[in-house]
Amino acid sequence: MRKILITALILLPLSAQPTFRGFSGSTRKLVEWERRLRSIPEPGRVGTSLRKISLEPHHAGSPASKQVAEYTLGLMREWGLDAKIEVFEALLPYPTSRHLEMVSPARYTARLQEPAIPQDADSSDTNQLPTYNAYSGSGDVTAPIVYVNYGIPEDYAYLDKQGVNVKGKIVIARYGKSWRGTKAKVAQERGAAGCLIYSDPRDDGYFQGDTYPKGAFRPPDGVQRGSVMDMPVSVGDPLSPGWASEPGSRRLRREEATTIMKIPVLPISYRDAQPLLENLEGAVVPEGWRGALPLTYHLGPGPATVRLQVESDWSTRPLYNVIATIPGSEFRDQWIIYGNHHDAWVNGAQDPSSGAAALLETARALAQLRSQGWQPKRTIKLALWDGEEFGLVGSTEWVEKHLEELKNKAAVYINSDSNGRGEFRAGGSPVLESFVREVIRDIDYPGGGISVLDRLLSNRQQSADRDTDFRLGPLGAGSDYVAFVHHAGVASLNLGFSGTDSGGIYHSIYDSFDWYKRFGDPDFLFGKALAQLVGTAILRLADADVLPFDPSSLAKAVRRNVNDLAKQTHHQVDLSGVLSVLTSLENNGARYEHTLRIALENRPPESTRLLNLNRTLLGMERALTTEGGLPGRPWYKHLYSAPGLYTGYGAKTLPGVREAVESKNWEQAQVQAGALAAALSTFDKCVRNSIQQLNTNVP
Repeated sequence: MRKILITALILLPLSAQPTFRGFSGSTRKLVEWERRLRSIPEPGRVGTSLRKISLEPHHAGSPASKQVAEYTLGLMREWGLDAKIEVFEALLPYPTSRHLEMVSPARYTARLQEPAIPQDADSSDTNQLPTYNAYSGSGDVTAPIVYVNYGIPEDYAYLDKQGVNVKGKIVIARYGKSWRGTKAKVAQERGAAGCLIYSDPRDDGYFQGDTYPKGAFRPPDGVQRGSVMDMPVSVGDPLSPGWASEPGSRRLRREEATTIMKIPVLPISYRDAQPLLENLEGAVVPEGWRGALPLTYHLGPGPATVRLQVESDWSTRPLYNVIATIPGSEFRDQWIIYGNHHDAWVNGAQDPSSGAAALLETARALAQLRSQGWQPKRTIKLALWDGEEFGLVGSTEWVEKHLEELKNKAAVYINSDSNGRGEFRAGGSPVLESFVREVIRDIDYPGGGISVLDRLLSNRQQSADRDTDFRLGPLGAGSDYVAFVHHAGVASLNLGFSGTDSGGIYHSIYDSFDWYKRFGDPDFLFGKALAQLVGTAILRLADADVLPFDPSSLAKAVRRNVNDLAKQTHHQVDLSGVLSVLTSLENNGARYEHTLRIALENRPPESTRLLNLNRTLLGMERALTTEGGLPGRPWYKHLYSAPGLYTGYGAKTLPGVREAVESKNWEQAQVQAGALAAALSTFDKCVRNSIQQLNTNVP
């Protein structure tokens, strides 16, 4: 039914055409190209690509990762795209020795191994990386255990009140509430000798539902691998922070790297965690600290004492980024970039093959449009990154290599990652909020007889907060958008579907095609939907007369966050400078919207003025960055959002000011408020210049 309506739509008079931000005149051609694009992605092809990518374990630095890169390169070239592999190098540690043994009051040797499941052929594949945490320190320590709940700062504050000191102890934390690297980092800062991280079944196992293979959730021996790089400080190769790591380039010594943990860190299953927790004494933990294992949870320390030993091979290994380019016809030096990573901890059907397969379908659809006569106005780049799992390494090295070119040319970066059945999730730069709303207005939610936008708003209407507005969440860390937005200042999006039966196989050997076919996206309909959605977004971004940025959305987002921040400052920080600039920005944002509408309704500005206008718009997101970076972490340059120092993946808005306020460093908070006001003033100047370029009569 929906396809029939869209086909009929192109026959309607101009006044009945849907609105598309940034376009002038008739949008009939755009509607037709979009109809064709959305008819191309096929669920079966998504499934075929997903199976091929996830057929074997293919962690970064391995020959199998190169094979996946070459497979995707071959597909893109087969479709007629200009594609190549860019090779980088990075410090990618693999484990050589892991040992965990309880030595008292009883003896228990941890298995540290995920057993194959007969129902899942891939679970017995060879060349699986063992269960470990990349960038853990090497070491061999024996000490009593302390249970630290999720291992985040507030948990240690509770331990302090109970008189429990973790210095010299081995802490055991459960996955959840924060990123794994935060747990290791806080343990190290607190003087712990080592850190164990386990998946408690309350968060990630039988408490949530049937375990694999009967259900989607983590079985007793399942382990979440993952990096514990200190990503809130910087991402990418730890030995080349701020510059590209290529063959022959300079490197820091490993002891100089600031993002590598110094204490041994090891992930374990809840089967291996149970004997350790059963042998803890001390106070019984509060209710919120209790997991779902059949035992009484105690804080410790001891009497359980364990030996933890971790060693790694600290070699530099190759990374293979696949980059395809569709040249623009009019604004060749303005780039729209779409990326997803291809490396996995093991087979990685859900993470990342589900998103990578959708990207390939998007690439195929764009290639077919080109064969039918479509040529984008802006240059499109499609990327499959390597090394994401270790710390966004492949994408970061690429950004650092091409940084100056990106600052001059990159208009928007779109990211996807894992994808599957569930609700639409979107985070991104606020200037793109209105644009994304328009895109999802025109995309069918799989099998729902409703648009993605209507589905989203309907769900929000039924939620407790009754917030029915569509908003882009702020970007923290966790996927390959980080270097683009936080370091290079490129307006960015992170898009995908997830939520239903997401399960507990994350970063384990059970993240396989068999699992995904049963629980992830059985009919690959959400892979098709993501290809349609991102493909539509790329068409509009590439062909808009005026880049579809909305400065008013940024002003609204900053206003909400400044109001929230003001409640925490207790009048210790003068925010009047920020508020003054923000008022000007709100007014000029409204003027820009009015001027843009009038200009595009009458006729598009001539090409020279359009080129200059779009160059000005490119500078909007860059205006929100500061050359000196955030306090204590200069690699992060964005002043609207960043990963929190102790939230990991989770974003902090207005991070410079907010984190200074939270630490009650009022002097630094005032300095950061000044930096924020200056950035907003530069952004406001971009808006005023854009108004002038749209209408020379506007002062």
